[in-house]
Amino acid sequence: MSALLLSEFENHQPTPQLYVVSDPSSHWRTGVSLTSRRAARSRLRRRRQGVALMLGVGLGLVVLAWPGPAFGGTTGTGLPTDLATGTTLASGMVYVVQPGDSINTIARLANPLDPSLARRALVAELRSDVVVPGEHVLIP
Repeated sequence: MSALLLSEFENHQPTPQLYVVSDPSSHWRTGVSLTSRRAARSRLRRRRQGVALMLGVGLGLVVLAWPGPAFGGTTGTGLPTDLATGTTLASGMVYVVQPGDSINTIARLANPLDPSLARRALVAELRSDVVVPGEHVLIP
């Protein structure tokens, strides 16, 4: 049940009168009820929030999984990802010796055409022909 407030003007003074209306649908909006519209709007909002959350989580995982020097990614050779994709080490690079590396393997990485030149330069730089895993070697 609902009420409807009407006013009549007598002697230019409003006198409010209250009438009881038994069927409010004849006077108000017809169609889908307000509670149904609110429930549908709420479901749509939750769905949009869920999709946005899943997209954000997916994007975050892609960014974190992407190897690269911008995110501090390194490879097993101790080089940043962009340098490790190349087959040679350039002069001035710092190489971190990995287990199983020797002067000869590092020389082959530094100069694949003539590793003997690179080996002599590495021995002169290190003053030794032995390398230890974890050692930082400056490529001459």
